[in-house]
Amino acid sequence: MQGQKEKNKKLPSFEEIFSRENVFLAWHNFARGKKYKEDVAEFAVDLVHNLSSLRNDLISGKYSHGGYRHFKISDPKPRDIHKAEVRDRVVHHVLYNTLYPYFDRKFIFDSYSCRRNKGTHKALKRFQEFTRKESGIYRKRIWILKCDIKKCFASVDHQILKSILRREITCEKTMAIIDSIIDSFYSGEAGLGIPLGNLTSQLFVNIYLHEFDQYMKRKLKVKKYIRYADDFVIISDNRDFLLSLIPQIGEFLKKRLHFELHDKKISLKAFSAGIDFLGWVHFPRYSVLRTVTKKRMFRNLKNSRNNSAFPSHLDSYFGLLKYGNAWYLETEIMALYDNK
Repeated sequence: MQGQKEKNKKLPSFEEIFSRENVFLAWHNFARGKKYKEDVAEFAVDLVHNLSSLRNDLISGKYSHGGYRHFKISDPKPRDIHKAEVRDRVVHHVLYNTLYPYFDRKFIFDSYSCRRNKGTHKALKRFQEFTRKESGIYRKRIWILKCDIKKCFASVDHQILKSILRREITCEKTMAIIDSIIDSFYSGEAGLGIPLGNLTSQLFVNIYLHEFDQYMKRKLKVKKYIRYADDFVIISDNRDFLLSLIPQIGEFLKKRLHFELHDKKISLKAFSAGIDFLGWVHFPRYSVLRTVTKKRMFRNLKNSRNNSAFPSHLDSYFGLLKYGNAWYLETEIMALYDNK
C-alpha cells in the first residue's frame, strides 16, 4: 500500500519547483567540487544577484536556455560533450531534483544506469543471479541475447520525448522550461538528440527508454532482462525464443522511439562461450575482466603513480575487481603500488 502511494505522488507545482530555496539548493549541489572552475567562480562573485535574476526569468516566463561549449573526451571511446552555461546547469539541477524521484519510482527494477542505489555493480550482481537461476546453478545450457541501441543520445526524438513527459507533467509552465532545455540542442538533424553533458539528459534517456522497458516486460513478457543505458541483455534457456525477439524489438524501437538496433552489436551466444557485458566477460561460475578494460586500468595506474590520485584509483579498481575472478590482477596492482 505504501509503495502504491509513493507511485501515485504528484509532482510539485511550478512555483514549488522553482522556489527560492530549491534554486539555491540546486546551486549548492551543482557547485560542489567546481568552485575553482573559471565559469563557476565568475558566477559565484555575485551569486545572490545571479540566482535571483535566474529565478525571476524562470517565474516570469522570460527564461530561455543558452548555448553549449563543445569538447571531446575518451571514455574510453571518443565522445562529444556539450557543456551548458552555469545558469542553465543550475536549472538542470532544479528540475533533476524534482523529476528524478517522481520518475524513478515508475522505472522497472532492472534498469541500472544513472539511478541511485543501482549502477554497474548492481547490474553485474543481477546478471549473475539471473544466469544461475536460468541454468539451474549452471547445470543446463542457457543463451544470452545482447543488444545495443545505435547512437542513443544523438537519436532521441524531441517530439516523442516531449509527448512522453506531457503524459506525466501537466503543468505547461514547467513543460515550457523542459521544452527549452530539449530544444536547446540537436545533433546533426533538427529535432533529434540530447547532449551528453546535461544532467537532465541522463534522466530523459531513462524516461524515453522506460517505454521500451515496459514493452519488454508487459508485451513480450521477458522475465530475465537487464538494461544499462543503451545496452541490454536477455537470458533464457530457449534460443528460438530469443531469436524471435530480435525483429520484434527492432520494430518497436523504430516505430515507437525512432531508434535502431546496432546491427553489428547484436549477439546471441551460449553462456558457456563467454558474454561481454559491462566490462567483464562472463562464463558459468567465473568472470574475467575485459582485455581493453584491464589495459586501460593499468595505463591509468602507471600514469598516476607519482601523484596523490594513485591511492584513490586503487580503491576504485579494487571495488571493480571484486565483481569477478581477478585475484591475480589484485596482486599485480599491489606489486605496482608497493614499488612506487
